Amino acid sequence: MTPVVVWFKRDLRVEDNSALMAAIAEGPILPVYVVEPDYWRMPYTSARQWQFLEESLIALDQSLTALGQPLWVAVGDIEEVFTRMHQRFQFQRMHSHEETGPGWTYSRDQQVKAWSARNQIEWIEHRQHGVMRGRADRRHWAKQWAGLMDASRQPLATELIAIGDPPKPAAEVLSGVSMNPEQITDAQPGGLVAGDALLAGFLQSRAETYRGGMSSPLTACTVCSRLSPHLSLGTVSLRTVWQLSQTRRDELKSEGGRSRFVASLKSFGSRLHWHCHFMQKLESEPRMEFEPLHRGFIGLRDNQLENSEHLQRLTEGCLGWPFVDACLRCLRQTGWINFRMRAMLVAVASYHLWLDWRLTAPIFARWFTDFEAGIHFSQMQMQAGTTGINANRIYSPIKQSEDQDPDGQFIRQWVPELSQVSSEWIHTPWKMPLSLQQRFGCVIGKHYPEPIGEPTQLAREARAKLKLWIEQHDLRPETARVLETHGSRRKQSRPRKTKKVSDQQISLDLE
Repeated sequence: MTPVVVWFKRDLRVEDNSALMAAIAEGPILPVYVVEPDYWRMPYTSARQWQFLEESLIALDQSLTALGQPLWVAVGDIEEVFTRMHQRFQFQRMHSHEETGPGWTYSRDQQVKAWSARNQIEWIEHRQHGVMRGRADRRHWAKQWAGLMDASRQPLATELIAIGDPPKPAAEVLSGVSMNPEQITDAQPGGLVAGDALLAGFLQSRAETYRGGMSSPLTACTVCSRLSPHLSLGTVSLRTVWQLSQTRRDELKSEGGRSRFVASLKSFGSRLHWHCHFMQKLESEPRMEFEPLHRGFIGLRDNQLENSEHLQRLTEGCLGWPFVDACLRCLRQTGWINFRMRAMLVAVASYHLWLDWRLTAPIFARWFTDFEAGIHFSQMQMQAGTTGINANRIYSPIKQSEDQDPDGQFIRQWVPELSQVSSEWIHTPWKMPLSLQQRFGCVIGKHYPEPIGEPTQLAREARAKLKLWIEQHDLRPETARVLETHGSRRKQSRPRKTKKVSDQQISLDLE
């Protein structure tokens, strides 16, 4: 029998998988995943992402094997792999999900499209998220998102028909992939089971304090869903997360109590919506991976492309600002930190250090286990002030430290050099008298670096640079274009209209 290929990409699950179910309806299937070495040489990929992927593929293979057909895992160039499989199985149809990825995956998909046409293979792509192809603006976008999220989930297959001899076990193939080792702490396990367990625990109890606890890194690691890497690789479908969270919210409302829990789930639901909102930006305008979304900001930081000291100290988590360094080190060593801290780190890099986001984007991407290109490049530009439609947020490192880590607990965990410093001085240790530095065993400049600059002054300089740039360039036509293409049509509070472009920027309160 001629099988139908199911090409798994970022949809590594058997539940609510429209590509899988459509293929099953047509006959025996050949589930395939191709490890592409060239992708793993890109500057935004890392071993921590690979580890999560490997665990997720092994889990997917186990689920498919239990249904009767193991996952075929191959390593190599996509066209060469498909050519060999086509010669062996003579398949004529292939199903997969649409993918909104970086430019590399887009080029790869174009290659597969051309290959399919040459070999007279029908390749059918299915929508996975609320992202829509070919959209020129956001009119009715929220409505279509809601329609997709509220639609019935795809059922779970009961049995698959095995085709040909069993493939080499996925775990064996994956173990042969060479990847530079990377030791991280508290790495999240990948796979369907791990994702389902996270979702269940979040909805059952952890989400209750989500709204109040998601901003501080002290609490966020527990109260946040931690589903982001699972949504990135599709081990759990966004629709499943949305529907189960709404069901749980309805249950709590019907019980007539626990209003804090209900409010938290409402906030969580908004963030699921924004997940696709930001991915749509890259889908609609792929060039934003490489240059400012608002063309009026092209060249804004070009003279800082090679600021090696700032970049090196950022990468090492040694800026001399304890809370920022703690967040940098936490992210670098665990692969995750909460959204507000991500926004602060990008803002500090972009404003206080005045580094071009094109330099820092691949660094942060490698650190994120949950790297999602559409969200990543959208957020890098939003926090760097190059979208033209979002309010510029120049975070104060000291205020964030005092607000989110008042006693210095998080700082002491990730910056052990300051472990003996009292709470009075933990946020600004460089201001300590030398006698106290010696008493606490942390002499600034010896045990812990001097601050790279005075945060307030650096922020003031950044605002002045932005102001000068805006005064020297007519940004209004491009601002209107970006707003028409990417601006949300959902109701939201906006600043009063003035003639200044900077005042017309929209503030999206994601925290």
